[in-house]
Amino acid sequence: MEFTIDRDTFSRALQKIQGIVEKRNTMPILSNVLIEALEDRIELTATDLEVGMKSSYPTTVASQGKITVSAKKLYEIVKELPDETISFLTKANDYVEIRCGKAKFTIVGLSSEEFPYFPKVNEESFIRIESGLLADMIEKTSYAICFDETKYNLNGTFVKASEEDGRSILRMVATDGHRLSITQREFNGAVSPEMAKGVIFPKKGIFELKKMCEEESTQLSLGFLDNSAVIVKGNTVVVMRLVDGEFPDYTRVVPVANDRIVTVARDPFFHSLRRMSILSSEKFKGIKMDIQESGMVISSSNPELGEASEELDAVFAGDAISIRFNAKYLIDVLAVLDESSVALHLKDELSPAIVRPADGDGFTAVIMPMRL
Repeated sequence: MEFTIDRDTFSRALQKIQGIVEKRNTMPILSNVLIEALEDRIELTATDLEVGMKSSYPTTVASQGKITVSAKKLYEIVKELPDETISFLTKANDYVEIRCGKAKFTIVGLSSEEFPYFPKVNEESFIRIESGLLADMIEKTSYAICFDETKYNLNGTFVKASEEDGRSILRMVATDGHRLSITQREFNGAVSPEMAKGVIFPKKGIFELKKMCEEESTQLSLGFLDNSAVIVKGNTVVVMRLVDGEFPDYTRVVPVANDRIVTVARDPFFHSLRRMSILSSEKFKGIKMDIQESGMVISSSNPELGEASEELDAVFAGDAISIRFNAKYLIDVLAVLDESSVALHLKDELSPAIVRPADGDGFTAVIMPMRL
């Protein structure tokens, strides 16, 4: 196999798959990238058996073939090469020769025979979704994904679509047991049976999908194959194995009787929480909010460091309430909102709170309070 390729193109192609390749090295072949030279292009494939990615790039191919090499080492080499054309050549015993300018590397490869199978994709039954819409929805939910491996059914984002009043609605939900985030948007297209039932995208797949969506705003295709989700965008195909498990009924977690509403400007609230959380620690990580008609006071107290408080303008009508939260949970919610003001829907000191944009729908966050 032999081909020549522009250094920038090759570097970007290898950078794209770095998040996919297996880091733990349980199987050496999974830390490699499969490089296939076809008539007028090369195809790069990486997988960790949970998430796989294949991308193709036009190039000049002298002879066809395929080989696997360490994805990390190859990227490190290509990244440091001069900005000239790269020559890539396979030799006997799976050795690979890379030349660029006056630099020459000879590295060890592995036969492509051992590389896992990557499914062939037919896009006919796929739905089309704007990548910008998906990126925004992932941004608004991914912070709440659970990282506790024992709660495997929460290690991802629940995605469901439905027909409501003649509109197709896409909903994403994530929770770690302490907080819950729900976002929904209207999209153009039919609702597939898998999406109507609801599926759980794995967290690694969700973060790769977010990177893919943020590259450029265009349409992508989404479909299903066996127990996997398939996303196609331009020259790239991502296949991710869906999480096998039941996602909890999140609708039962969203409080319905939170009638004490405090409205506050997002930006001052966000920065005040960040300031107050400076004195918090693993042991004393809560911030306290005293809310009354005249406004809100946020405070934090840590016997080991000291205490702090700050007054904020807020709109609130009703009996005064004091409630304590993990500051990080509120900061994470405010960080993904663009609206100028937010509304906290409260019931009492021990019941979950709802955070929503003050004058918008489509996003709901539920946060458990801490005991005072």
